[in-house]
Amino acid sequence: MSRPKALITGASTGIGKAYAQRLARRGYDLVLVARDKARLEALAAELQQDGVACQVLVADLTQSADVARVEQALEGDSAISFFLNNAGIATVEPQLRTSVETIEKLIALNVTAATRLALAAGRAFSAQKRGTIVNMASAVAVNPERFNGVYGGSKAFMLALAQALTRELNAAGVTIQTVLPGATRTEIWERAGTDLDTVIPAERIMALDELVDAALKGLDMGERITIPSLPDAQDLADMETARLKLGPNLSRNHPAARYR
Repeated sequence: MSRPKALITGASTGIGKAYAQRLARRGYDLVLVARDKARLEALAAELQQDGVACQVLVADLTQSADVARVEQALEGDSAISFFLNNAGIATVEPQLRTSVETIEKLIALNVTAATRLALAAGRAFSAQKRGTIVNMASAVAVNPERFNGVYGGSKAFMLALAQALTRELNAAGVTIQTVLPGATRTEIWERAGTDLDTVIPAERIMALDELVDAALKGLDMGERITIPSLPDAQDLADMETARLKLGPNLSRNHPAARYR
């Protein structure tokens, strides 16, 4: 029988690369997507030594035409049954001094491209009644005061999108998980122009391998939202219960009594 395929964005380094290595061990062939062709080819060569078939797809996901090529891969290859929606950038600039160029690039990648690809995977997987979508978000999606608001907003958007898609996808036999890491030791910090160790205490920084292993364990456990560093899963369950409790009262025909 042919092996299933996983498509991974941001696959050349960091979280994407670690997922590629682990999914290969889980029996997946891979479609590796990123801008850095040399790194993608090096990773593909490494994995192919273990008998893993790897396709390299060089794409800049801030560019609509490149996003379209990845959409076509997701919707045109029925062997793809796992999508890691991982490509993203961060900024540590003060919010009111974040440049327009940074804002537009971050939203193009973290929101526009990630949304288009999540929906493309959702369409493809729903049609086949199987598949897994993993959105790599961030803990600042639920704790936006801790970081740049543009970045946090982009990750909150992806969490909201996943929550909205959950019922529709689950009914079609598709699993969607959103991972909310805290600070993780990857290159994203250097690219954002900061030294991670100077801005966050060591006890709050997770090693890359531990993060990815925990995220995959959460997926295996059936979690739809995974916060790898959260000690008590009941805290997340309580937050979700409180959020859902608001639902019946968020839209009524008259204002609440306190506003009258």
